[in-house]
Amino acid sequence: MTKAVRIERSTRTSRIFGVAGLFLLALLVAAPFYSGRSELYLWVEVFCYLALASLWNLLAGYTGLVSVGQQAFVGLGGYSLFTLTIFFGVPPLLAVMLAGAVATLFSIPTAWVIFRLKGAYFAIGTWVVAEVYRLTFAQVSVLGGGSGSSIPSQIVQSIAPNRLARDNLIYWTGLIVIVAVLATIYLILRSRWVWH
Repeated sequence: MTKAVRIERSTRTSRIFGVAGLFLLALLVAAPFYSGRSELYLWVEVFCYLALASLWNLLAGYTGLVSVGQQAFVGLGGYSLFTLTIFFGVPPLLAVMLAGAVATLFSIPTAWVIFRLKGAYFAIGTWVVAEVYRLTFAQVSVLGGGSGSSIPSQIVQSIAPNRLARDNLIYWTGLIVIVAVLATIYLILRSRWVWH
């Protein structure tokens, strides 16, 4: 006789940590009201590194694909942000989202080529792709060539009317990005698609 199997989607511990996570999120949302400028910038850096590490873990940890070339898309996003704000007059916060979309569009044909490789060939292939991107960016003198460039201060000042509002908007944008990344990873790992 077979015994019925009951699948639980959550446990008491996971619910406790869920509530603690919501409390932490509330503290992070309110951080501009009790933290200084340097702490907010530090938090934005932490959010960026956490997003990159989480996505790298999704790729390497769950699929076994070790990439050493993801910096190509970080650079492409940065150069896209620079181009969109300076040459096309796109507001900086909107340009951040559009730069992510540009990097995503470039990743599709890159993935079509690179996902044909396996094991160490995949890792080396991603490194080669990153080097191709770097050499391409270095040839575009309007973007600063190989040395890069900075966004002019008037564009940064266009984010908000004063420094405090700019700092808060930059911080909250970073928080939104990390929450979106972690939520997406959570949904991917909890989906039935992953396990079939």
